[in-house]
Order: sequence, then C-alpha cells, then structure tokens
Amino acid sequence: MSRRGGGPVTVLNVAEKPSVAKSVAGILSRGSYRTREGRSRYNKIFEFDYAINGQPCRMMMTSVIGHLMELEFADRFRKWHSCDPADLYEAPVMKHVPEDKKDIKKTLEEEARRSDWLVLWLDCDREGENIAFEVVDVCRAVKQNLYIRRAHFSALIDREIHEAVQNLREPNQLFAQAVDARQEIDLRIGASFTRFQTMLLKDRFSIDSTGDEERSRVISYGPCQFPTLGFIVERYWEIQAHEPEEFWTINCSHESSEGLATFNWMRGHLFDYAAAAILYEMCVLEPTATVMNVPHPREKFKYPPYPLNTIELEKRASRYFRLSSEHTMKVAEELYQAGFISYPRTETDSFSSRTDLRAMVEEQTRHPAWGPYAQRLLEPEGGLWRNPGNGGHDDKAHPPIHPTKFSSGESNWSRDHLNVYELVVRHYLACVSQPAVAAETTVEIDIAGERFSASGRAILAKNYLEVYRFESWGGSVIPVYEKGQQFIPTRLTLDSAVTRPPPLLCEADLLSCMDKAGIGTDATMHDHIKKLLDRGYATKNANTRFSPTNLGEALVMGYDDMGYELWKPNLRAIMEHDMNEVSVGNKTKAEVLETCLQQMKACFLDARVKKTKLLEAMTIFFERSNNTDEGDNHTAGEVVRRCNLCNESDMALRKNQDGNFMVGCMSYPQCRNAVWLPGPTLEASVTTDICQSCGPGPVYKIRFKFRQIRIPPGFDVNHLGCVGGCDDVLKQLIDICGTGSRSQARAAPGATPNNVRGSNIRQNNNVCVHCQQGGHTSANCPTRASGYRNPRTTGTNPRNDETTVSCTTCGTPCPIRTANTEANRGRKFFSCPTQGCNFFTWEDSISNGTGNATTGSNSGGSGRRGRGRGRGRESRGGGQSGGGRAGGGTSFVSATGEPVSGRRCFSCGDPSHFANACPNRNSNGNF
Repeated sequence: MSRRGGGPVTVLNVAEKPSVAKSVAGILSRGSYRTREGRSRYNKIFEFDYAINGQPCRMMMTSVIGHLMELEFADRFRKWHSCDPADLYEAPVMKHVPEDKKDIKKTLEEEARRSDWLVLWLDCDREGENIAFEVVDVCRAVKQNLYIRRAHFSALIDREIHEAVQNLREPNQLFAQAVDARQEIDLRIGASFTRFQTMLLKDRFSIDSTGDEERSRVISYGPCQFPTLGFIVERYWEIQAHEPEEFWTINCSHESSEGLATFNWMRGHLFDYAAAAILYEMCVLEPTATVMNVPHPREKFKYPPYPLNTIELEKRASRYFRLSSEHTMKVAEELYQAGFISYPRTETDSFSSRTDLRAMVEEQTRHPAWGPYAQRLLEPEGGLWRNPGNGGHDDKAHPPIHPTKFSSGESNWSRDHLNVYELVVRHYLACVSQPAVAAETTVEIDIAGERFSASGRAILAKNYLEVYRFESWGGSVIPVYEKGQQFIPTRLTLDSAVTRPPPLLCEADLLSCMDKAGIGTDATMHDHIKKLLDRGYATKNANTRFSPTNLGEALVMGYDDMGYELWKPNLRAIMEHDMNEVSVGNKTKAEVLETCLQQMKACFLDARVKKTKLLEAMTIFFERSNNTDEGDNHTAGEVVRRCNLCNESDMALRKNQDGNFMVGCMSYPQCRNAVWLPGPTLEASVTTDICQSCGPGPVYKIRFKFRQIRIPPGFDVNHLGCVGGCDDVLKQLIDICGTGSRSQARAAPGATPNNVRGSNIRQNNNVCVHCQQGGHTSANCPTRASGYRNPRTTGTNPRNDETTVSCTTCGTPCPIRTANTEANRGRKFFSCPTQGCNFFTWEDSISNGTGNATTGSNSGGSGRRGRGRGRGRESRGGGQSGGGRAGGGTSFVSATGEPVSGRRCFSCGDPSHFANACPNRNSNGNF
C-alpha cells in the first residue's frame, strides 16, 4: 500500500518495550534518528526516514510497556462483597487501559491520527500478538483506515530487523484470541476461588506468620499456580510417607597391579537379612571368583543436547549456577535487548534448514576461552562439525536461543550476565558438535553361584564435552580379565543400608514437572513459581529445593479431602490444550470459554458446599483467630440475598463462635441487618436454588439440618428453606424454639428484620440443654459454674431401646458403647457421635456419681499432623489436643488400653481405638 501521488507515507511503529524501540530505530536509521518526547516520559518517539519495499516512509518509532490493557469485571462486580463469588463465572468483563498507561494511550492516539500505516514490533509470541491487538484497538478508535502490518523478528541484529521490515505480514488474530481466552479463564476462576478462600479462612485463623501485610491480606488461587504448588506438596507428602527399610547387599572388589575393579552384586540387594547372610556365608566359604564373561569393548556415545529453548535455559541455569527461573529470564531478556542473544522465550528446540549455523560459530572464534574450539568446528578436516539434533518442538514463532553477537564480557555485566551468556554460547557450540565417544567393557564373575559385574569406560574422543564444561562423562579403566580366569577378591563384605525417600523438588525438577504436564507456557512458568514464594505457599532453600509452607499444605490438603484434584495438573493441562486449539483455529474462543467455565463453576459450587474440609485442614496447621467472636458477625460468607435494609450490599450466611447461624449484611457494622436462624440449626449451607416467591431476587435457599432432640415431633431434621419470609416451617420453628442469637444488641435499633417473623422473641420458651430446666438458657445455667458438666440422666433411645445419655455440649443422644481394649475390655462408656464434639464419659462414673464427663478440644493447634498421603497412613505424632478437665479424670482411652487425655480415633471419634485400627477404614487404607 502506498500513498496516492507516490509521496512518502507516515508509519507509526510500536515496540513492546522502550529499549527495543530504541534498538530497532538505531538499526533501521543506522544511528541517525531524531528523538522527541511522548506523553509518557518513559516512552520516547524516534523519527527517521526509511524505504519499505521501495516505498519512501517517514518512520515514527515508539513503544508500550507490556500489556496496554487489563481485563477486569464490570464495576458492579469488582468489590469483594458486591456479589456471590459464583456470579463471577457469568459477570461481564471488559478490557480497559489502567490509569498508569493512559499517557501511553494518548501518545498512540496522537501519532495514529497523523499516520498512514501502523507497524507492530511486539514480541513474536502469543502474548505479544495479544498486545499488538490492544495497540490496534487504541489506534483504530481514532483512525479507522490505518494500514496495519506486523514485523516478525527473533534477534535485535541488523540482518533480522531489516529482513523483518521488508517482509511485513498480517497480525495473527487467532494467537490473540487464545490469550484472551486464557486471561478470561484465569480471571474468573482465580477471582472466584480467591474470594472464597480469603473470606472463608482469613479471619478464622491466625495465618500471618510472616508479618507481610500484603501477603496476609489475600489467600490467592491461580489455575496454574495451584497445580504448581501441588507438585511441591505431593513430593513433600511422598517423603513424609516414606518408611526407611533396611536392606543388605554383597560388595566385592579386586585390586591388582593394573588397577582396582569394583564388582556389583547382580541381585542388587535383599530385604531379608537371613537370606542375604546365607548367600554371603556361601561366598565366604568358597571365595574363588571365576570370570564368566568378558565381551569385546563396545563403542558408547554421549550425545550433545538439543538446541536451547526457554525451559531448558531455566533448568540448566538453575542446575549449573543456582539461578532462579525468574532471575534467569530477567538476565536473558536484558541480553536479548542488548543484541547478544536471540529472543529468550521460545518452545522451539530445532533449527530451520535456512539458518546460517556456521555464521554464528564464526562470531565466537575471537573469544579467548571457547574461540579455539569454535575455530576447530569450522575446519572440515577436523570432522568435529555435526548438524544439530531435532528436539521435536517448534512454536512457529522463534528459533532456539542462540548467540547473535560476540562478547568477551561487557563492562556493565554482572556475574549472572556472564554466566547466562556463556551457557547460551557453549550450548550452541555443543549442539553443532560430534558426540563424545568411549569404549565400554563389562566383566561378569561368579562366586559360589552368585554373579557380580564390573564396568569400565575409556574416553576415546571428548568432542562436544571439550566445550560444554557443564557436563562430564565419568570413566574408569578396569584391569584386563580373560574368560575362565580365577582370583580371590581383595574385599568381600555384607553391607547394610536403608531405603531413602526422593529429595525435595529443585527448581529444575519443578520446571520439568510443569513442562511435562503442560502447566503454563515457556514465558510464564517462572512467574508461577515466583508467585508461590511471594504468596507464602512454598519456600526455597539454599539448594533451590522447595517445601510447602503450612498454608500451602493446608490448602492442597483441604481440596484433596474434598475429593477434588484442583492441585493436580490435569484440569489446567486440558485448558492449555484447548487454548492451543484456539491458536490454530480448531476451536473458537467462545467454545473453550463455555466448556471450561461451566466445568469450573460446578467445581466451585461443590467445593463451597464441602468447605468444612478446607476448614478442617486449616485447623491442623493454624490456631483459631482471637477475633472470630466479633469477626464472624461481619466477615463474608455465602451470599443469600441483597440486603433489604441498606440496599447497598449483600446478606451472607454466617456462623458465630457459639455455633449459631444467622444471615447478616456484609456491610456490618455500618449496616446491622441480621436474620437469626432457628436455634436447633446444626448445619446450614447456601444452595443454588432460588426462591420464586421472595424478592428482590435472587434469594437463595438454604439447606438446613436440625438437631433432632431440639425440634418438636413432626418436623424433619432436613429442610430446604428460604429466609425471605415465605417459609412457614422456619417461622414455626423460630416461634417454638427461638433463634440462636446470643444478644438482642446484635441488630441495630429499629432494624429488626421483617422478613422472618419473630426472629428474636419467645426466648423464655427455651429449655436449658444442660439441666433440662426452664427459666434460663444454657449460657447462664447454674450447673456450669461447678467446673464440670454432668450428663443428664441416662435414658432409652425409643427407636432401638439402647441406653443413651444426652451430650452436655450439643444435646445429641450418646449411645452406650463397649471398650475392646486390653486395659478396659468390657467397660461401658458414652461418647457423642457428632463430628467435632468430644463429649465422653464412663457408664460407671455416672452410676457412682463422679460425673467425669468431659469435652476435649479438637483443635489442631499450630503443629503439623504428619500425613503419608500416598500410602494411606496416618502419623499420630500430634495434631489433636485436649483432654479431661473434670476432677482430674482422664477423658479418652488409647488403642493399647492406656488412658490418654484428649485422644480418639481421627476417623470416627471413637476413643476405644485409633485411626489405624478403625473399622471404618476402607480397603485402601484411607478414611
């Protein structure tokens, strides 16, 4: 396209970073450009003249700083308490330019108005393509008829830049749509689970052990971040589950004038000591070794690595220099912008046939360290050259990472810059070199019927190992043996050792796991790892090995106990595959969004129903927060409806420290609108069912479970009800049984809810659950002042005629049981079947009047509960605490029959056994 009349056209060129804009302008103008200021002081404008395919152009080169736009929810959904987090899966989203990028936007608008062409110089990957279309949207908003083209380049060197501008293409909208899909999926899933986790856990537990205010404010969830954490936790659990097991092996060595040969037992090792000892004694009694087999030496090859891509760069920099992946990419980006290496974000590990491989080697012949090797590579008679292998990956955007310009070390380079540049150069020289060659010999001997073998390797040609100093090929020459030769071993021993667990994941291991599972992209993997450390979900030691923190382990454990594999890579790998399908046109963005978000919303809603699993996991690792008494009245819960008093916030289901349920305004204490639910409510959870009668909608129904002993005959213990005012069952229960409100002052004066009749009346009809007397409640029962709680008189369960007592804590009938332990076999006791309630008493203590009924504490405290997840084991080293406080008596009975205060089965709560002997365990050993 050219201007009518053949005059020069005005071209607006936009790069992704200011440094890239300056480098491209310098190359195209050969250093003679004019500089002027833009609206943003960081993004200058470089002007020069140039000809594109013979068309004279007046070039204006400027830049953005990464993404120009952000994807965000509409204003109505941005505040955390503005909606149910489940609504975020359908809430409208939009792209907008944030405040700190407005000046860049103004520069683009002003320059676009007076331009004819727009040439995009963004990084040539999906993310860069997405940024390119953000620039297009801004520029086309002010000038519709812009001629738009895309420059493709992989290195900031003269040849690449001139070739790119003379071969402009159309931008790839499919790439941009794939990124749009990923952004929207990550936003919706991340925001919903982050709000859910934070509002559920933050005020209930004392989590902030770092003192970092920013970190302690949000308990974030990321669709890539969480599976990455899962790899760390899974390895940690594998180590915890490992049980060292002793094994025995026979070691043999023979020393002669020609050297030392160490023979390995071909059985490997045995776990049975008796069997190993017998075989060893046989060898000792007949120690003569006979050479059974001596094959001719065989040539062995050690091949050079494939060309370097991003993941391998990060892994090798971590392994060789102990650099974090995030820091490696920062250094590589700086080397790229300075023109010394090619674009460092690439999945490709094979060179195109059009690449001039020898030219890149010639650049390095001047280097004092590897220059001589590079020179030998170019000499045909040396036979050192070999065309590089093909790793099988090609992102169709960039070649493998390779050196683009010679340097012996710039004055402003740090040690890390020197190391990364050296790695890139030596790796490239290695991949165009012949493999190392060795002659390998294996000798087999027989001692008393037991076979042993020894191997020796002699390096014949080091080849690529000469330049690639990061790798070695250990070799040792063994003495020469002949078939049938006999000798007496110099050393013959029976040695023992124990099996060891695998080590914690190092950064290279973690990157390999992510790459294999398809978690993240080559450009984002290091960011996901960094986020885990920043969020306090994992730590990294001096050996770059990762361990989960208490918070990280608790989150994974909670979702794992729910039965979900959100911490596994499967879901994210499917998402990444679908996004690849969008980028090649096999699926549309809309199809991928609908499928993925529908699946994840169902998962989110189910996780919210099973939130107690997350709370239980957190209880194992963290103390309950001191402010939950007041905090439970104003922290966010599950949204039920819009507040009908202030009309500015939602009302959510909450539970206070006494276990009483209410639906209260999220704007507490500014708005104190509250609906206290019936006092007998044992469990309550918000469903997705919407009441068709009450408004303003939506009003979500609540699934209730009532205490059987506290509700009148004729009422069902399970009830799906509405707090909007239409539910006669709830009205009747409140009239008869009252509410769970602890204080009338909880509601604001004059703000008594009018949607549930009689929400705080007829409290005098309550019967004390401790002494069964009227006229007072359990909160001021005189029997509680004595220092212990006596159980009520034993009764009979009318359904099965079994003897019961009523729990002094929750009022649940407690059936009589019989201990089967050695110390107390046949002794009768009562314990509460309610999960989380630790009421227990011996039958004979009631008949004797001692009343040693106790309620233990089931808080996990801050200590860990050792958990061997992979083998269905439970470490009982701590995590449950409590015990009897009445008259110095003991509350629970251990599996050995010994009284142990505060201990009971983790699975079913029965104090007569521990979890490892629980009859409720399934066949896999899990609960």
